Amino acid sequence: MSRSPFRYTPLLLSLLLPCVARAAAPDAAAFFQEPQTSHVALSPKGGHVAKVMMLPGGVSGLVVHDTADLGKFKVIIKTSNTEAITAVHWVNEKRIGFTVKNLRIEFDGNQDELAADVDGSNVVHLISGNWEHQQEVTGSMIKTHKLTADYAFYDVTHDGSDDILVERYHWNAVDSTPESSRLYRLNTRTAQLSSTFEGPQPETVGDWLTDIHDAPRVAISVRQGRCISSYRKDTGWTELSNGNCQQDTRFTPMFLADDALYVRASHQGYGALFRYDLKTMKLADQPFISVPGFDFNGTPELDGASGKLLGIHMQTDAGTTYWLHPALKADQARIDAALPATTNTVRCAQDCLAAPVLLVVASSDRQPDQYAIYTRATGQLAGLGGAHPDIEPRQMGQRDLHRYKARDGRDIPAYVTLPPGKADGPRPAVVLVHGGPYVRGGYWDWDAEAQFLASRGYVVIQPDYRGSTGFGYEHFKAGWKQWGAAMQDDLTDAARWAVKQGWADPRRIGLMGASYGGYATLMGLIKEPGLFRCGVEWAGVTDIGLMFSTPQSDASEESLNYGMRTLVGDPQADAALFRANSPLLRAAELKQPLLMAHGLEDRRVPQVHADSFRDAVKAHNPNVRYITYNNEGHGWRHEENRIDFWKQAEAFLDLNLAQAK
Repeated sequence: MSRSPFRYTPLLLSLLLPCVARAAAPDAAAFFQEPQTSHVALSPKGGHVAKVMMLPGGVSGLVVHDTADLGKFKVIIKTSNTEAITAVHWVNEKRIGFTVKNLRIEFDGNQDELAADVDGSNVVHLISGNWEHQQEVTGSMIKTHKLTADYAFYDVTHDGSDDILVERYHWNAVDSTPESSRLYRLNTRTAQLSSTFEGPQPETVGDWLTDIHDAPRVAISVRQGRCISSYRKDTGWTELSNGNCQQDTRFTPMFLADDALYVRASHQGYGALFRYDLKTMKLADQPFISVPGFDFNGTPELDGASGKLLGIHMQTDAGTTYWLHPALKADQARIDAALPATTNTVRCAQDCLAAPVLLVVASSDRQPDQYAIYTRATGQLAGLGGAHPDIEPRQMGQRDLHRYKARDGRDIPAYVTLPPGKADGPRPAVVLVHGGPYVRGGYWDWDAEAQFLASRGYVVIQPDYRGSTGFGYEHFKAGWKQWGAAMQDDLTDAARWAVKQGWADPRRIGLMGASYGGYATLMGLIKEPGLFRCGVEWAGVTDIGLMFSTPQSDASEESLNYGMRTLVGDPQADAALFRANSPLLRAAELKQPLLMAHGLEDRRVPQVHADSFRDAVKAHNPNVRYITYNNEGHGWRHEENRIDFWKQAEAFLDLNLAQAK
């Protein structure tokens, strides 16, 4: 359903008033359509707020409101229906930048960078996402024409100028991933490029941290399996840390503030936030923030004028903010009192302490993101719209973090989403497996996939099985070289635990997942045919060896030769393990109903994975359906494909799980 981009309310009524339940749960489009409001950002001084809105006809628009009167607005740009605005960033109070992705090209590059004034004038095309574009040159001088696709937006500046920071990537001759990058300043009116620092830099820099003056100060490199952090003083670069990327002693620079570097480092088996003194070049004895049971996962809220650290937004079992500044702590308390049913993330303008307004992102496990402007002088909230306005919280399921015991005694975290309404007894269940796999999979937020399934009556179990990050180093390390083995057992144990809780019907449990989750779905059906009744996998790995040998893969040589050999295994030394845990080689054992889906432009898990497995399993199993999307990569970028896939998954699960006897 198209929504007017210009509706706003004095209060976030959908968060404060009771919802009237519908006779039926929303259809797939309500969950998986493009967010109707997204990329909301305050201007540096808080006088304007920008947002991306879906407009009639399937196009998106960049809208700028006056925060003193949200009824005053301007549509800066409208995209075509083959484009999407993927990022918005304020250059200064009068100028705004935005990134536009060509949806017809699935490669993650191919993004154009533009800038315009707040009234929509003086639009400048800064970076071309077209890899065929060549920058014009005259002799040794680069003309002020748009940059080529090896440049990308990096960050805004904080000096009020018309400049932004851009990152230029350099590739090696072996693979398609950048080998290194360097930062430049780019004027958004003249398109003139200038240096951010002079002289050499460390090798293979993959990320940067800049100081309050927007100068690159910390360079982060990965080289031959080692993570290296370097700090730039006026006299040159000094190495801060150099260690194995996968070890507990990992030292990860996070941000610069208060003339110090804040890093994540190990504390009692978990990643904690520490202050690193750049004068003495020493790490503090005690952490700045540590949360027992969780690795630090957060972002800072800084005052752009002073570089002072004001607070930190964090994820533990749920989202929270640790405010250091008393005024912002008080603002948070007033906002929470007005919106007691949601987690309210308060975002500052760049000049945070002086700005008259704050941006509030209100959400919960049952409520997708809703946006509002909070006026500090009056305490009033004015709504800006929501990501998925057709979702009614009362029709969503309750979501909680639990921990269950694996068969070897390890505690496994898992988010469980229960269907809305009172249960008469155990219900059909789905173990929904996150991809990665070496990431954190679950959070206490509105999860479209889990809530869609729960709204259809399924108990949804999302384990952060061993190998997942976010829950301590030992939990992460316990998953090394455990594809199809202990990592797989954790999923089986999750299903059996859900049965013991009385939530799941033991005769009606399915497996679902994408990427690694697709691999785990196939292996689970093969290894536990008496437990898992059917499976849905998309973009899934079907053979571990193919991850190392497929030439179409986008895996870098660095990853193939170092990280993957530690985490997944060595193709030669662990060949027997690879064969024993290959769904492709064991396809004849899979007899249950299976739905497969794959994007034909997938470079992370190329199509050969799906095609080979489809051919192998169909020789022994007639109940296999295979869907392909010819304009998709690793996952579903296009709204129509997301909605189609989940409708097909819904019908498949209804037939093979919900109605199963």
